[in-house]
Amino acid sequence: MVKTPNAIVHKSVIYAFSSLHSFHFSVCLETTFFRMAFTEHRRDWGVRWRLLGRSRGPVYLFMVQLIFLVRTEAQIRYSIPEETKKGSLVGNVAQDLGLDLKRLRSGRARIVTGENVQYTELKTDKGTLVVNERIDREQLCGDVTPCSFTFEILLEKPMELHPVTIEVLDVNDNAPTFQNAHLEFEISESAALGSRFVLESADDADVGPNGLQNYILTPNDNFGLKQHVNPDGSKYAEMVLQKPLDREERPRLSLKLLAVDGGDPQRSGTVNIGINILDINDNAPVFNQSRYKGSVIENAPKGTYIVTVNASDVDSGSNGQVTYSFSKSKAGISDLFDIDEATGKIYVAKQVDFEKDKKIEFRVEAKDQGGLTDSSNVEIEVIDINDNAPVINVMSFTSPVSEDSPAGTTVGIINVKDVDSGENGRVKCTIEGSVPFQIKSNVRNYYALITDAALDREHMSECNITVIASDAGLPPLSTKRTFYLKISDVNDNAPVFPRGFYSAFIAENNSPGVSVLSVKAEDPDENQNARVSYILEDCEIGGSPVSDYISVNAENGVIRAVRSYDYEQIKELIFIVKAQDGGSPPLSSNVTVKVLIQDQNDNPPQVLYPVQTGGSLVAEMVPRSADVGYLVTKVVAVDVDSGQNAWLSYKLQKATDRALFEVGSQNGEIRTIRQVTDKDAVKQRLTVIVEDNGQPSRSATVVVNVAVADSFPEVLSEFTDFTHDKEYNDNLTFYLVLALAVVSFLFITCLVVIISVKIYRWRQSRVLYHSNLPVIPYYPPRYSDTLGTGTLQHVYNYEVCRTTDSRKSDCKFGRAGSQNVLIMEPSSTGTMQRMQSEKSILDEPDSPLEVG
Repeated sequence: MVKTPNAIVHKSVIYAFSSLHSFHFSVCLETTFFRMAFTEHRRDWGVRWRLLGRSRGPVYLFMVQLIFLVRTEAQIRYSIPEETKKGSLVGNVAQDLGLDLKRLRSGRARIVTGENVQYTELKTDKGTLVVNERIDREQLCGDVTPCSFTFEILLEKPMELHPVTIEVLDVNDNAPTFQNAHLEFEISESAALGSRFVLESADDADVGPNGLQNYILTPNDNFGLKQHVNPDGSKYAEMVLQKPLDREERPRLSLKLLAVDGGDPQRSGTVNIGINILDINDNAPVFNQSRYKGSVIENAPKGTYIVTVNASDVDSGSNGQVTYSFSKSKAGISDLFDIDEATGKIYVAKQVDFEKDKKIEFRVEAKDQGGLTDSSNVEIEVIDINDNAPVINVMSFTSPVSEDSPAGTTVGIINVKDVDSGENGRVKCTIEGSVPFQIKSNVRNYYALITDAALDREHMSECNITVIASDAGLPPLSTKRTFYLKISDVNDNAPVFPRGFYSAFIAENNSPGVSVLSVKAEDPDENQNARVSYILEDCEIGGSPVSDYISVNAENGVIRAVRSYDYEQIKELIFIVKAQDGGSPPLSSNVTVKVLIQDQNDNPPQVLYPVQTGGSLVAEMVPRSADVGYLVTKVVAVDVDSGQNAWLSYKLQKATDRALFEVGSQNGEIRTIRQVTDKDAVKQRLTVIVEDNGQPSRSATVVVNVAVADSFPEVLSEFTDFTHDKEYNDNLTFYLVLALAVVSFLFITCLVVIISVKIYRWRQSRVLYHSNLPVIPYYPPRYSDTLGTGTLQHVYNYEVCRTTDSRKSDCKFGRAGSQNVLIMEPSSTGTMQRMQSEKSILDEPDSPLEVG
């Protein structure tokens, strides 16, 4: 280290500069490597300048530190003392940054700061930084050290930003000060040596050496001064009694406490201390009772009188004057009560809560002016009032509860408390409203919420249970608590159909799968227990399972037809549908369903009479002597449909002679409408149409052959010319082969039978030939020989046979009685005729003739 007259230079190189503005500078250059940054790996060097100067007039000591960065960024740090005059030079920015004045002007150099106050100003024409505003370090930083503020110098074209930090150095511009200008103490002359009395601390806004350094007490015979340092570095002082006091010698002492700092010039602050020496008090106050008792109602208003304490002091003067106060042995009493220092009356200062303090005990001190004291115990009983409502606490609560829970099931347990006492704390619990629950207490302050009756979710799925807890105070206070209870479902209800019987109509010839009707059952249960499925019960309809006719959708109960119905085969469907829920076990109910099949006009009328045969002609005989209205025959027809679809009407469509016959529209009777004459043709052909009443209507036709004649021969001769149109089956070859086989079989059979019969008869004849028995001829009853004329005198059935077509064989038997029927089968080779007749009826004119 080298010393010069103007500065102390550290490290490295020393440069001497000429004096400027009466200042002498010495510069210490410290070269330091800062960092390597960016891709160019630039080196930044810091230069720290420390300038010390002294003027010819008042001496100023300041330090300027300069740090700048090469190229476009540099950081400068200056140090100036506070309270520097406005316009004072801080530093040459242009020189320290290595910038010329033109760059400052072209770059529009300016100071950028975020503060409202700009303490420095940049002179761009000179490149210097000067003080712009008064700087008070205590105002700027307070107790913080070191104290500095930072701003930036901004240049444009190109943009450059140079941070500048100004460190404000403290000067001793503040003296130590006391908060009070005068301190007063009262000390008994009997105070013991070494007694300490804490003095008020002084405050100095300056820091460091300029701050508070020492306390000085004016010299005296009785007290000395002892200084202490707090953990935060602040200092305080105590007066220590070093010599006994004598009030008779000196009743009052006046001292002065001096606080000094370490600045140059040194500053100080003082405070006056007055000490009154008290007379010796040799009698302490005495309470007239060792314990005082009182009572107060809780929540009594402020100022309510409670009790009075009393103490006496036999000393005279100020030593006998007693003041009352609460002992500090129990904290918080002064917040609850007030005491009159002079009279000893105790009042309420704050509302007292019985629930916190049922009885309050504290001590009261009586103090005379000499500082002697006595104490007594005070006991205050707090009287309870009903100011607290019961509190309901839920210990447990179960929700949901199954609806099949028996009566007496515990739903919840609650605890009810009332912090009041006596009748004010006696609690009674009830349930509001009409609900199937009750509350029961088994243990003190504990209540069980139980079911009072069987629960039914379908009637009440949820319930709000309001419990009311009320005390027995006057007036009573109560609290309500509502519990939301949900009742869970069990499968206790079977599905129910709204009707006991369903019926529906469906037209016959329906399309399979068509919807007939829908059944719906309701189950008051919920969820799976209310999920209804529909099942078709097994039964038979017409010998077939009901499932062949009908189906039921298990989900929605829609009943559909499985197939097309025919009214003529089945008129109605009666079956049972079962509705079953999804519970466990499942419950079900049944309903009877009746489906009536409605008739449609899908069948034409069928003619029963006269019978229309494939190869026969049937004729009704009408005598020529028939009168008007003669009943020829009756067309009989039926319709298997029902209702109006089966109402038949008859019409004469065609006739050989329309003027001769008519047909009854309702009964189908064919009658003559005029007298039959000889000119009328024997053969009459009538075409009758039978029509039903359906929509659309259907019909059938029948051909009625009528023979107008009086005798059979006439009819036979007329009808033998009728030809029969042969109908050959498409399978003619098959029938021919079959007929040939049958004929061959019959021929062989007949041949065997004939030979057998011949042999049998030959043997019989041989037996008779050799016997001598007479032969008696046998004649059938009613048989009579009439000379070979062949006339039958009595009613007798006979047959006339002729060979017929080999393809057909028809054998018809006539009925004996009142009818006379002639059946003729024409063929190409011959006719087989059979006639039944009764001579007694042949003469009747109304006998019909059937030709087939």
